[in-house]
Amino acid sequence: MTPPPRRLYLSALHKGSGKTSLTMGLAAALRQQGAAVHAFKRGPDYIDPGWLSQAAGRPCRNLDLHTMGRDEIRTEVAAADGWALIEGNKGLHDGIDPQGRDSNAALAAELQAPVVLIVDTRGMTRGIAPTVIGHAHFDPRVRVAGVILNRVGGRRHEAKLRQALAAYTDVPVLGAVPDDAALHIDAPYLGLIPAAEQAQAQQAVERLGERTGAYLDLSALQAAAETAPQLAAPATSPPREAAGPPLRIGIAHDRAFNFYYPGDLEALEHAGARLVRIDMLGDTALPPVDGLILGGGFPERHAADLAANHAMKAAVAQAAAEGLPIHAECGGLLYLSQRLHTGQGSHPMAGVLPVDTEMTGRPQGHGYMALQPTADAPWSPAAEGATATAHEFHYSRLCTEAPDDIPRAYRLDRGRGLGDGTDGLIVGNTVAAYAHLRDTRACPWTARFLAFIRSRRGTAAGH
Repeated sequence: MTPPPRRLYLSALHKGSGKTSLTMGLAAALRQQGAAVHAFKRGPDYIDPGWLSQAAGRPCRNLDLHTMGRDEIRTEVAAADGWALIEGNKGLHDGIDPQGRDSNAALAAELQAPVVLIVDTRGMTRGIAPTVIGHAHFDPRVRVAGVILNRVGGRRHEAKLRQALAAYTDVPVLGAVPDDAALHIDAPYLGLIPAAEQAQAQQAVERLGERTGAYLDLSALQAAAETAPQLAAPATSPPREAAGPPLRIGIAHDRAFNFYYPGDLEALEHAGARLVRIDMLGDTALPPVDGLILGGGFPERHAADLAANHAMKAAVAQAAAEGLPIHAECGGLLYLSQRLHTGQGSHPMAGVLPVDTEMTGRPQGHGYMALQPTADAPWSPAAEGATATAHEFHYSRLCTEAPDDIPRAYRLDRGRGLGDGTDGLIVGNTVAAYAHLRDTRACPWTARFLAFIRSRRGTAAGH
């Protein structure tokens, strides 16, 4: 007999409620009990999914109403066996659309997922009752299956909270977690420290699972998860297959560069790429590749070490000069600049782009983007004439103007990009932009990037 689906949507009243730490702790606790756990994260995020992947023991998938079709989202979640834990972002009813069509509540309703509301209870007693009532009944499509009391101040505080909820609501308490620094992980910028930078990430996750599991009612959470109906997945097309001979694609993947969606890497492989991981900090030469992808990350934290690897910088610069197709996103743009200026000094980079970049004290671009490829773009991430959706989040900017003869790959209908209504500096076959692309049906950028490489190299590509 097929086991019942176990699906929960973990949300909160607002950002900063400790939602990611608790979702990680629950995923790790369930996995420690032998359960198969699939973690999902709403929105365009790399950092939280890195941690959720560690906790679940398998890649976390992003669910994004702005870049994905609803059928694509349903297909992702319906494929989960065992538990599907979906972590929202911000508050349950928050979103860009005033009507809430892109809110966590809307996504939970789309996925028919019972909602567990995580409440930061600091400074709260009886007031928790009207707060939970409002969130539970604001959108009739959503069913709040219970609450987790987070950052509880002690047993007396917990008793008052439970008493108020029992007296005024029918929403059960599924756990009460103390205000303990050991149950949280420090957060730089707007996200958690990338798991790839945490030397003892797995040990930290295991400890978090043990501690969190002790404060949660795992049996009650399981009962709530099993109230989710079977999620019918829409009919889907088979994965796009390779349109030509295999290509060797270099992927910068190390402590400085690690912002990649698992689905995008899989899409590259389906389209015929053999991915070759490159450590931009430790390797001293590029392996034989037909193209190179420099993703996002935190190169500014490792700027001195990147600058000290003269051999790799020279190899990348030479490959770019010889016409190797290079796709760079955000952190990759910083690496390809002349110099990266940080609070720790000025660091010479690969020098492919005729600009300097600098880190600032506040976000320079944050949110969704809409890209219109220009006639100069060597390849378009979306179908001809279509708008490509993307997102950006960067504290850096160009601190020298790009020369007038440097073409741009995208005109922006939405977003900040380079700061002048455009994004994507083009030098030869290199495109370096602040935009983070997501491979979806509407934006099959991986296949189009490989098609560009094949069109340039012909059937001789791949070796």
